[in-house]
Amino acid sequence: MQATLAPSKIEGFRQEARGWLRETFPAHLGGRAPQSGEGDPQDPAFAAWRAALCAKGWGTPTWPEAYGGGGLSPAEARVLREEMRKVGAWNPIGYSMGVRMLGPTLLEYGTEAQKQAHIPPIARGETRWCQGYSEPNAGSDLASLQTKAEDRGDHFLVNGQKTWTSGAQYADWCFCLVRTDPTRKHDGISFLLIDMRSPGVEVRPIRLISGRSPFCETFFTDVKTPKENLVGPLNGGWTVGKRLLQYERQRSEDAPPRATEKRPIEEVVLDYLGRDDQGRLADADLRLRLARHAMDRQAFALTMNRAAAEAGAGGPTAATSILKNVSSLLVQERAELLVEAMGHQGLGWEGDAFGVDELACVREWLSGKANTIFAGSYEIQNNIIAKRILGLPSPIE
Repeated sequence: MQATLAPSKIEGFRQEARGWLRETFPAHLGGRAPQSGEGDPQDPAFAAWRAALCAKGWGTPTWPEAYGGGGLSPAEARVLREEMRKVGAWNPIGYSMGVRMLGPTLLEYGTEAQKQAHIPPIARGETRWCQGYSEPNAGSDLASLQTKAEDRGDHFLVNGQKTWTSGAQYADWCFCLVRTDPTRKHDGISFLLIDMRSPGVEVRPIRLISGRSPFCETFFTDVKTPKENLVGPLNGGWTVGKRLLQYERQRSEDAPPRATEKRPIEEVVLDYLGRDDQGRLADADLRLRLARHAMDRQAFALTMNRAAAEAGAGGPTAATSILKNVSSLLVQERAELLVEAMGHQGLGWEGDAFGVDELACVREWLSGKANTIFAGSYEIQNNIIAKRILGLPSPIE
């Protein structure tokens, strides 16, 4: 167990972080974080900020210094996030798949050679990763996946298709679940790292109703992948893949702010609906629902902190399924409340009659429909909660 840092040391670190941010973070980048699955902003200041944060090791603040991390304690990392928020700074790699998902999994299951090869470039913000899990006929029933990796001596030969591959058009590498034994379901799956620049890899972006293309179809045709890219034992990928899903579902405090989160929702709603003679939001029904939403957000934040504290150094638990479900619903509810308050101004798609925030609102409302599907659907999470947390018996078939 890690020793608790003295208040004086924490305060000293706070002053260090505050001074470094004041000198380093470009103020005009405040609140301009790119959304997940999108390309980098073209502003050169973005690249400079990413390079500076990663060189300090603070892009992955609690990872070991030996792999390019910051080596900070959880308490110091929390202070760093607090100070970053005060100046509008954000972690440009903190919500990436390499940092949130593969990195922690590789630190837990990878060989030393794999850690040395992949963790430092992730910590430096040099490599992008995507996730090769879902397939056209293997979504919620992920273990039905059919992408094959055939043993060809010193390498695997990969053939198959993945879908909903977030950010694949920008990724350098893919962590992929592949079938290495066709005679077994869960126990015939392996966890493989695939170079996206390999011959035979094809990516096709999928355009969504929100107008964005954060997801892709990914095709593998006779893709050669070295044996040393196998993480965990052969046919033991289901265990590794499930652990990664827990990291994915763990709510990240480094999530980039949504375009409509520049101001509290209560302030935005007041702009559209005004106040009554007592200074309250004029719409009493919406006022009540906003209050409930605020209480749910606060309860969720406290529960997230408690789950992290209880998990300790052991990493995420099955409780991430609860957090994932609640978080998805809160995102959707917030978008629906905003659209309702804006009225027809919240339903515009283009044109001078709509403001930038109004156009962002309708796109976030539409894209949020996927929140209860990706990273394990709402129904799948309920099954996990029932079995792993509540200990309920499986239904009799």
